[in-house]
Parts: sequence; C-alpha cells; structure tokens
Amino acid sequence: MQMATLRFRPQYHTPNLKSAKLLRPFGRKSLQCSLIGQQQVEEVSRFTEEENALINALIGIQGRGRSASPPQLQAVERAVQALEGLKGLPDPTGSSLIEGRWQLMFTTRPGTASPIQRTFVGVDFFSVFQEVYLRTDDPRVSNIVKFSDAIGELKVEAVASIKDEKRILFQFDRAAFSFNFLPFKVPYPVPFRLLGDEAKGWLDTTYLSQSGNIRISRGNKVIKAGSLISTGLANSTSNLFIAQGLRTISCNAIVQGTTFVLQKETELRQRLLSVISNGREVMQAIDEFLALNQSKAKSELELLEGEWQMIWSSQEETESWIENAAKGLMGKQIVRPNGDLKFLVDIFFGFRFSMLGKYEKSGFNTYDVTMDDAAIVAGPYGIPAEMETKFKIELLYTDEKIRITRGYNKILFVHVRVDGTLQK
Repeated sequence: MQMATLRFRPQYHTPNLKSAKLLRPFGRKSLQCSLIGQQQVEEVSRFTEEENALINALIGIQGRGRSASPPQLQAVERAVQALEGLKGLPDPTGSSLIEGRWQLMFTTRPGTASPIQRTFVGVDFFSVFQEVYLRTDDPRVSNIVKFSDAIGELKVEAVASIKDEKRILFQFDRAAFSFNFLPFKVPYPVPFRLLGDEAKGWLDTTYLSQSGNIRISRGNKVIKAGSLISTGLANSTSNLFIAQGLRTISCNAIVQGTTFVLQKETELRQRLLSVISNGREVMQAIDEFLALNQSKAKSELELLEGEWQMIWSSQEETESWIENAAKGLMGKQIVRPNGDLKFLVDIFFGFRFSMLGKYEKSGFNTYDVTMDDAAIVAGPYGIPAEMETKFKIELLYTDEKIRITRGYNKILFVHVRVDGTLQK
C-alpha cells in the first residue's frame, strides 16, 4: 500500500531560550534552582492534602476539560465534593483572600458550549482569568482572556456587591480589547444596558482555602452564543470550572448551579504544563523543573502503566508521519505491566496507526524498547505495515500524572496520563 507522506512537527521547540516563567507564581519572583531545598518545602506546604487531590486530578486534562475522559471528570468531581464538604473559610466574601486574580483551569464540557466559549476556554494557548475586588469605591468582578504577552487581552467587567457571607451579586456593564500594538482600547460590541437582567448574576463561594489559593464557587450564569465566555452548559445544572489565579469570563445569560474551581497559585507541574501550552521557553522550564525534583530524578524510577499522551517533544528534524509514529514521536503510548507497549496515533476519519511491541528494563531508569507489529486500523479492520523500531527510553521524571523522558535519538518528551487511573 502506497502511503502519502505527511510531515509531523513537534508542538514546540525553543532554541536560544531566555529566562523561563515556570517557577513564578502570581506576584512572586521566579524561583531559582540554587534554592531547591527550601523552595520544595514551600511548594509542598502551600496546599492541603485534599487540595492536592484536586490539583492532581487536573494534571493531564487539556483544553480545561475539553479532552477529559470520564474517569478524569469523575476524579475532579470527587475532589471538588471533598473540598466543599470541608467548608473552608466560613465567611469567604468577608475575607480579603477572595480578592485578587484567579486563573481558569477546568470546565466540564467547554466543547458543547457556544462557539465563542469553545474558542477561548478550550484552547490552552489562551489564559483565562477573573479578578475580584470588593473592598474599593468601585467593587468589581472582571473576566479576562489573555491572548499572549505580545497581543493583549479581552476584559469584561461587572459591578459587584456582597449579599451575604457566600454570595456576590454582579452586573456586567463594560468590556474592551486591549491590544499591545494599539495605544487605545477597542470596545467589545455587547449592549450591556439593553440586556437588563440578562447581564445580572450571582456567585456563591462554596470553598475558599485557608491559604487563599483555591476557591470553588457556584453561580447562576452561563454565557450564551453572543457572549464572551460561559461557565458551563446552557442545559446543565452541575457544570464544573476549575481556575488558577483567575476566574472565568462571562457576559450574558447563565444557568443555575454552574460550578467553578479557581486557583491563585499553582504547583510546579501545573506551571510546567502552562509553559508547554504557551510554547515559549519550554526547554529551560523543563531544566528548572528537573532541577527542583533532583531527589526524585536520583531515585529508581519505573515506567508506569497507563495511557500517556505526548504533549511536547524537542525534535527539530521531521520524517514521514508513519516513521515518526513508529518511533513514539506522536500520539499515545499505552504501557501495560507485563512488558507490552502500544503506540496509537489518530490519523483522520476514524483511521489510526497502531504499533505493538515490548519494553524491558536495561539499567538505572532506562528501558530497551522493540516495536515490531504495526498496522493502519479502521474499526475492526487493519492493514499490516512491515516495520521495526528499536530504541532506549530514559526516565528523567515520572509520577502518576506526568512523565519526562529521553527517547528515540535522545529526543526529549513530555507525556501526561489521560486514562484517569492512578498507580498503587
């Protein structure tokens, strides 16, 4: 069978790197590798065990939930319910910790919402934020989509007021694009004054952490097709959002029961994945991440079973897509505990490239891999492909959610687990 030659280009490659932002939480200077010991202690202590369970459930979910599997969604929901059961701070709206910038991390089904919502929420390249400032002469809740440092952002603002210890009332009244290449703001074309009650909403905070780093809220608003960003599904009463240092962006009608999870500060893995999503300074971010996890890198690591999606590689030179797929440079790696390994790459219209092989431990944190059973698969049918690939995998870092390795031709890879299972 004669195959068309396609070219695969890795998601990001960044030679000539400058200082990375991986280790820079909101409002803090970048952590330096020379401060490894103390900073790692701070990293661990910033979140409680239950909060870490939520963060762990989010690791590996791309598109803020757009590509989440049912097991991943269930893990997030369990973690959210556990935190809500703990109550957190008893008077969240009366606490100064609710104020500041929150970043959107997750929504259960952004792919089914309006086209505008899908554009912003489901794309990791954009950062989605919410700012809450209640103790000023002009209290406001502002939702922000940051396109990039070079381009600028879209900001939607609402007048806000405190109703009780949990509820914030708001009404959207203005919005504008701020492009870095223009000396003025460009108004966002939504007639807020004409929307009346459609521009109004409420937001209950059901969990605010003692540290002020994680917040869970439920609201009555979800953006419609003419709005900026929705908080969930227009036909659902149990939608979930998870955010990091900012909240969501809304500007129109919403549905009762929408749930949000927000974070002000993030942990190292989240910041690494954020840098990878933005596609800038990735190599230096990985170097800093590995340096801050030296103790783990020096220990014996195992190739953990599960489905692992490749999200980044350092490869520059490209070959035909089928050769890249056969060398693990695309798609998923499915690792089984009996030494079986499978490469799986979605091609188009239900066609997949599948290749089976074996892995065997060959040294300290290294494995020998032989892949020799390839096929192009469509449903129950397959066309065999005569191919064999041999290479080594060196584990540089791994936990139950993220893996960094050197593989074929010493290319650096980052994989995330996408099957929602945890190692025991």
